[in-house]
Amino acid sequence: MITIQKIPNEKNDKVRVTFALHAEDDCSWLYLVGWFDEWNESVYRMQRADDNIWYLTLELETGCEYHYCFRTSDGAWLYDPDTPRASYPCGSKNSFVISRADLYVT
Repeated sequence: MITIQKIPNEKNDKVRVTFALHAEDDCSWLYLVGWFDEWNESVYRMQRADDNIWYLTLELETGCEYHYCFRTSDGAWLYDPDTPRASYPCGSKNSFVISRADLYVT
């Protein structure tokens, strides 16, 4: 699941995008991986909340399309079940979000 929020008092075209995913109890860590980090599997480590949902918030440019997915501690790739899937040129499927001003969710 994603949540998009305007950054208060900011004059640039960035929004805060919070990525959230419920993962199995035995998952010891989870990384957000996507176009915004050139698919580097160890840049954006997520934080687990008490409800076993993993969260991470990034500031992203509006008007852009961001492909992403999640990498678990056992090496599995997970996809966001709450967002559409898109074909990636190498054949795999990835979730995506278009962060535009008209998509703000509070």
